[in-house]
Amino acid sequence: MLSNSVSSVLKIAVLGLGLSVLMAPAAEASAYRISNGSPAGTYRIDPDHSLAWFTLGHAGVSVVVGRFDKMSGTYTVDPANAAKDNVIVRIETSSLDTNFAARDHDLQGPDFFNVREFPEIDFSGTHFRPTGKNTGLLYGKLTLRGVTRPVVFHVREIGAGPVTALPKPWGGYLSGYEATATIHRSDFGMGAFAGMIGNAVHLHVNIEGVRTSK
Repeated sequence: MLSNSVSSVLKIAVLGLGLSVLMAPAAEASAYRISNGSPAGTYRIDPDHSLAWFTLGHAGVSVVVGRFDKMSGTYTVDPANAAKDNVIVRIETSSLDTNFAARDHDLQGPDFFNVREFPEIDFSGTHFRPTGKNTGLLYGKLTLRGVTRPVVFHVREIGAGPVTALPKPWGGYLSGYEATATIHRSDFGMGAFAGMIGNAVHLHVNIEGVRTSK
């Protein structure tokens, strides 16, 4: 005969196994999945699900992270003809946030972004060169502080497909990308405090778009 305690343990184990078997299909059905639909079409960038941010060296000992909270633009994707791909992104410089108000004030001032005279950062894509199934190089022109320079972004398509769970203006046929590039702030007239702040700025852009036309 089994003791009452051993019997109870066995019952709990069997019950747990039964519940896990019953719940397995539901758990599998609700698992997070990447949408793999066609990204073809023209999209409006969703500012609520997109973000531009950057990192750069600080005092030779750490990294500062900053972000821009207001971004807009459009992009067009043609998987059959990359020459037709195009992107326009606009960022409001006054939306800069580095999680330190005094630093934000300095960065928004004339030594750096000079937001009063240059309220926007603009990027316009010129052409796209695929490097893999979901990756490629996006060539374009970045205008910052009134200076325009060529920049190449490394782009990865994350996913695309219909998202019916989200209401308008967020839901619909969506696609998403992440892009990275490195620029030098001195190329755009921001050479102040060179001994304390790194010159290389690593750019990161995460974009989610709502398709407006095929």
